[in-house]
Amino acid sequence: MSVLVDWLGSWPGAVLLQRSGTAYLLVNAAHILGIGLLLGSILPLDLRLMGILRASALPLIGPVLIRTAACGLALALATGFWLFTVKPGEYLGNSAFLAKLGLLALALANIMLQHRGLKPVLTGGEIGLRVRLLAALSAALWLCVLIAGRWIGFL
Repeated sequence: MSVLVDWLGSWPGAVLLQRSGTAYLLVNAAHILGIGLLLGSILPLDLRLMGILRASALPLIGPVLIRTAACGLALALATGFWLFTVKPGEYLGNSAFLAKLGLLALALANIMLQHRGLKPVLTGGEIGLRVRLLAALSAALWLCVLIAGRWIGFL
């Protein structure tokens, strides 16, 4: 395991971020953008699925919010992994980072569960209790991932 950690910390992308404050700043900003796109899309969708927001027709906004959240997630995952490689040993020893990874895994598993029942809802079908509960869990998990991510810098 330590060989992999050492390799990650010395790959050219990690070295670039270690040596260039500007490169680190830009990758970190891209990570924040990804988080913003993800949460800015998934939270309104979850609130709509829970029945809290009723202003828009779900078949119209649902697909756009899902695609935007997916783009945000892809950007956040890619840049988050890149930022991790700057100090992989330190991050693996950080309990907040490990909590974030666990919460992230749960949030991603919830996406898989949610998408199984979402297609009928996006075509105008009834929003059932299962979809509402998974939407509430989604909102809670993503907010917890965000909080755990901020907590990393304080430990």
